[in-house]
Amino acid sequence: MDDVGWGDFGCYGGGAMAGAPTPNIDRLARDGLVLTSCYSEPSCTPSRASIMTGRLPMRHGLLIPPMYGMPGGLEGEVTLAQLLNDAGYATQAVGKWHMGENIESQPQNVGFDDFYGFLSVSDMYTEWRDPYFFPEVVYSEERSDWIRNEPFNKCFVHATKGEEAENVEEVTIPVLSTLDDKWAEYSTDFINRMAEGDQPWFLYHCTRGAHFDNYPHERFRGSSPAKHPYKDTIIELDDIVGRLTRALEESGQLEHTLVFISSDNGPEMETWPDAAYTPFRCAKGSTWEGGVRVPGIFSWPGTIEPGRVSDGIFAQLDLFATILGLAGVPDLIPDDRYIDAVDQTSFLVAPDGESNRKFHFYWLTSNFSAVRVGEYKYMLSSISDDERDVVNPGGFTGVMQQYPYGRLFNLYLDPKETHSYLIRKLVYIDLIQRAVGDHLRTFREYASRPPPTQPRQQG
Repeated sequence: MDDVGWGDFGCYGGGAMAGAPTPNIDRLARDGLVLTSCYSEPSCTPSRASIMTGRLPMRHGLLIPPMYGMPGGLEGEVTLAQLLNDAGYATQAVGKWHMGENIESQPQNVGFDDFYGFLSVSDMYTEWRDPYFFPEVVYSEERSDWIRNEPFNKCFVHATKGEEAENVEEVTIPVLSTLDDKWAEYSTDFINRMAEGDQPWFLYHCTRGAHFDNYPHERFRGSSPAKHPYKDTIIELDDIVGRLTRALEESGQLEHTLVFISSDNGPEMETWPDAAYTPFRCAKGSTWEGGVRVPGIFSWPGTIEPGRVSDGIFAQLDLFATILGLAGVPDLIPDDRYIDAVDQTSFLVAPDGESNRKFHFYWLTSNFSAVRVGEYKYMLSSISDDERDVVNPGGFTGVMQQYPYGRLFNLYLDPKETHSYLIRKLVYIDLIQRAVGDHLRTFREYASRPPPTQPRQQG
């Protein structure tokens, strides 16, 4: 899902409390594993590309979301979809892509048999069409023409493997409100079609919602207790989860399918109140917990024990190694480049499984920011989150700040990261700094795009 927060779903304390009940998602959570320390990257494109490649953004090079025709960076990368396709899987991508509009980075050219969705991000198609947000564009023919002539595709598309994408329909505001419904129907048809044969399959379904600006489908407009477009969209997304789950169950595939629900980053607070909810500090665009700690729910009836909740560390990019392991083809993982993904199969399927990830490393574009081990998070740099000259400050509105001595937060005692007490925990610092040093050395041993900015560590 897009820009959905850690606290939006009922199983994370949100749901009805936050004005949008999520019964279908909560049911999957009860039947599976809820992760309380699941991590994305600070923004959508880096997260999505890291899932596809099993590599940090500093390695695959997609550090920020490409906007208005900017190229992506998947060319030259080996993707999860390509490896599964090579192993005999049918591979289907549906919904938001946002890893580049350039031909080499489009889904049908990086391992997917079929794609039905848009290549960029929701607001790019609609914000300039909305007189509330852009009256100076809507009411100016010259400025409207300027944006229409910008080099990005204004349509959602359909593409098959190796072929050029074909436009389906221009994404106006009325069309945008129907996309998640259309995409859910497309994925449901794919699930039902795959039930008719024996071929294994991989479905990468990415919703439009709940990225700003939210224009929920007319069936869901005003449907949430909050009576707000963002919350109505959460109701719609929960309904989509129910539709896809029912398709799996009714086609007899539910017990043979690993389902994972997550978000690509934390809330975009610059657009509040059209924004998600997190109890953590800051938001999307930052390496504070509010920017990168996201919901993570795994369900696989008969394989993953129901009712599990774990604070074991799980990085979304771990899906790369984990899925290839579960598919029986771990030997396909490339050995000519550094892979950051960790195989978390035992964490998921063992009744009392523990995470196989000891360290989680946080990067803010090309800047190394922090590391988490156990309950401790050691920060060397961050984005500021106390701006006073910004409307709706968030993770994209601060300035880079360096901590010459570092900061240390105990995420069990202080999950909101407001009390660094490094001076009382110096015994941990040597171990943590050695882990950071080992991590940064991998960028000297293996080329990265671009070279990393490495803050000075305490000696």
